[in-house]
Amino acid sequence: MSGPLAGIKVVDFTTIVMGPFASQMLGDLGADVVKVESLDGDAMRHVGPKRNAGMGPNFLHLNRSKRSLALDLKQPRGLAVMHRLLAGADVFIYSLRPHTIARLGLSYAEVSAYNPSIIHAGCFGYSQRGPNADRPAYDDLIQGACGLPDLARRATGAEPRYPPLNLADRSVGLYAALAINAALVERATSGLGQQLQIPMFETLTQFVLGDHMWGHTHVPPTDGTGYVRLVSPERRPFRTLDGYVCVLIYSDRQWRSFLTLIGEPARFTDDPRFGDPDARTRHVDEVQGFVAAQMATRTTGEWLSALEGADIPVTRMNSLEDLLADPHHAATGFFQEVDHPSEGRLQMMRVPAEFGRTPAVPERLAPRLGEHGAAVLRELGYADPEIDALFADGVAGAPVA
Repeated sequence: MSGPLAGIKVVDFTTIVMGPFASQMLGDLGADVVKVESLDGDAMRHVGPKRNAGMGPNFLHLNRSKRSLALDLKQPRGLAVMHRLLAGADVFIYSLRPHTIARLGLSYAEVSAYNPSIIHAGCFGYSQRGPNADRPAYDDLIQGACGLPDLARRATGAEPRYPPLNLADRSVGLYAALAINAALVERATSGLGQQLQIPMFETLTQFVLGDHMWGHTHVPPTDGTGYVRLVSPERRPFRTLDGYVCVLIYSDRQWRSFLTLIGEPARFTDDPRFGDPDARTRHVDEVQGFVAAQMATRTTGEWLSALEGADIPVTRMNSLEDLLADPHHAATGFFQEVDHPSEGRLQMMRVPAEFGRTPAVPERLAPRLGEHGAAVLRELGYADPEIDALFADGVAGAPVA
């Protein structure tokens, strides 16, 4: 593997979205990631349209840059393989609740006893120091616990709903990858590993309240909660004569340019709602409503031309299909067609970060269940007859064709 994390060995004991997203980033950056799965495989393997069983589209986008080893950890020999794997690892990332990890004998205390340099990273629902420590957590539950559906209700006046993406899983996965990399940097100085716990609830709370604590930042509160610009019902794409545009008129200079463009330059000084950022924030519904009325008078193309000419931030509102065909992505080669050994021609996305000296170029596509079992076991010192016995006895899963 190439990339800035080349030489780092990661044992990935995660499923669904949050953990696999974090470990995929580590693999994309060059780490050797061994994904340890049950004999049935990660549940995300079985979701969505697929050419072959166990190779669903979301799994393919969450598990590239990894090797798959299928183990039955309920069997002592399966656990022995896991311990041998962890003995030579730099990072252990898991998404089971800590008491389950402890029951398997894979807690930080147990693993660090034979590998004191390991980064032992747990991604789960809640801090272990609070009353919710053992509660199960999924994206929808954590979104709800952190108020995202209520923010949607507050902004739209409609029934609460979840944002239509795995926002909690992916944001916490990003934070987990950041924390693991920070621990690896610290280890380079101290030589010691450490335990990391990345709880979904606390991490997403920080994301949400960083914007929306608002007046409750002060003690006592100086206002209510909710950044008023973000929860305004007028914060939305603006309808034009033939579609929608996304416009953010933000600075004083941009407002002067916009008001001049529509023939009302005096409004900036004469209308107290428009003359400074604080006034525009306090009157956000009226100000944005004014912009919406203007947007409805021209076509999308006309507004794009006029606003870009005035150096006012604007973009066309894309559908998912538009995003796939976006000319900027086409120019940068963000989407790549690749040939998967079992799944045929696939469309994949490049690593967004661009490294000048150690480029992150994924060298593996998402693995079939147990695809690398024999190779990983050989690396751990198992002889071929032992490997055959592990497969025959159902301790390890033979590669799925």
